[in-house]
Amino acid sequence: MNRDLLQLIKDYATKEHTGINANLLGKSKDNLISILLDLLTIYFNDLNSSTMRELVVAVVAGYEPSTKKLGYNGFRQNTPTGPIEYCEIKPRNFRTDSTAKNPTKLNGGGNFTDYSWQKFERHKEENPNMLVAGFVDGCLIYIFEFDFNEQSFTSRLQAQLERRFPDGDRTSQYLRSADFSFKHYKGTNSFKTVYTTFRQRLFDAKPHITKNVFQYLEQTT
Repeated sequence: MNRDLLQLIKDYATKEHTGINANLLGKSKDNLISILLDLLTIYFNDLNSSTMRELVVAVVAGYEPSTKKLGYNGFRQNTPTGPIEYCEIKPRNFRTDSTAKNPTKLNGGGNFTDYSWQKFERHKEENPNMLVAGFVDGCLIYIFEFDFNEQSFTSRLQAQLERRFPDGDRTSQYLRSADFSFKHYKGTNSFKTVYTTFRQRLFDAKPHITKNVFQYLEQTT
């Protein structure tokens, strides 16, 4: 790892910010660029945090990112007096350095962790805009958007909840992962493509994308 980046991380956690500023001012332009790019690469590819990926999806899709730990990932208000729209972001990142035997390709899917009937009913009532994104090594490949309350989508989540909790929620128990894929929302009335990467990057990412999603992206790029 970049030694200057390691030092910066250590200084940020242990020193006053005035001292950090002075140290950075002494770096060359090329050195600062290298530090920044290495930091972004690490953050975007972090297996345990999707914060940066959620942030970039919100911004690209035209939402104001939310700083709250719980709740929706972003919001927007198209007119000063119009309703506030919220978005639920589900980003997936395919790492080409994965050591998994059969790493899961980008399939236009996502998942809700620690899900419950209570959360499902709240989502149905509030009907957030779903933003499903795919990344390869931290590079954004696509963003799809649709309403939560599309029947084919909610039916997918409901079926999994019914298997896990046929008699309703249980105290302190959750459905660990309620997943979905492209087929559960493609073709719905609210479905639209918000973003597709440039053609060369798309074809470079082809081995890491399922056939049906790639074919759709190829037609729209």
